[in-house]
Amino acid sequence: MREIRSTGGGIEIGAMATLREVIRHPDVSSQFGILGQAASKAASPQIQNQGTLGGNVGQDTRCWYYRDGWSCYRAGGNICYADTPTAMNREHAILGASRCVAVNPSDTAPVLVALDAEMVVVNNGGERVIPAQDFFIGPAVDIERMTALQPGDILTQIRIPSTWANARFYFEKARDRQVWDFPLANVASAAKVNNGVIEDIRIVANGVAPYPVRFIAAEDAVRGQQVGDQAADQAGQIAIRGVNPLAHNGYKVTLLRNLVMRSVRGEA
Repeated sequence: MREIRSTGGGIEIGAMATLREVIRHPDVSSQFGILGQAASKAASPQIQNQGTLGGNVGQDTRCWYYRDGWSCYRAGGNICYADTPTAMNREHAILGASRCVAVNPSDTAPVLVALDAEMVVVNNGGERVIPAQDFFIGPAVDIERMTALQPGDILTQIRIPSTWANARFYFEKARDRQVWDFPLANVASAAKVNNGVIEDIRIVANGVAPYPVRFIAAEDAVRGQQVGDQAADQAGQIAIRGVNPLAHNGYKVTLLRNLVMRSVRGEA
C-alpha cells in the first residue's frame, strides 16, 4: 500500500505513500509534477514526512464548530452553526453547500480530480474502483461524510492514467500562512495546449465547497481558444456563477475567479 510505480497506462500510488515520497518520486515528478507540487504545499515539511496521500484525500473538514464538538448537521444535529447571523465563517463554502457549509480542505484532491484519477477501495466484499470525481461527496449526498468511503472500506491505491501525463499543469494555493495552513482556496488545472490553442483542459478548485469542484462549463468555454486573457476572463466569470457567499467569506468569490483565470493562463 506504499509502493509508487509506473504502469503501461499511467502510475499507481499506494494510499500509504507519504506526501514526501510522492514529492520526491521521479515517476511522479516526470509525468505528473502537479501532484508533487500540491503535496509540497500541504501541512508542513515535518507532517509531509509522516502524512500519507490517502490521509490527505480522506481527511475530514476543518470547520471549527464541527471540530469543537458542536451538535451540527454533520455531527448528527439539526443546525449549521457556521451559517447563522453571528457565525464566524471566513473559511467556509461559497459553492455546493446543502445545509452544511464546511469545505473540503485537501490540497491533493483537486489535482487527482483534474488528472482523472481512480481510487481503489477494498472491504470484506471485494474491491471497487471509484473515479476521483465521484470519491469526494457533498452534504446533499451524505451530510456526515466527505468521501464515498463506507464503514469497513479501506482506500488502498490511487491510479492516475496517462491521459494527462506531461500536460501543462498549474497549481496554486491561497492561504493565510505559507506553511502548516489549510487552503482558503486552491486550484489545479491540466491543459493540452498546441500552438497556443487549448485543445483540452481540466479546472478544479477546492476549499470553496464541500468537495473539489470541477468547472466543466468553463472548460467547455475555453476549449479551442487561444491561451490568453480573453479565455482566462471567460473561465473566471463562469466559475463564479451561482456562488452564495456567507457573511464573512465574500472575498472567496474574487479569489476563486482569479485563481481560475491564472490556471487557464498557466501563470500567476
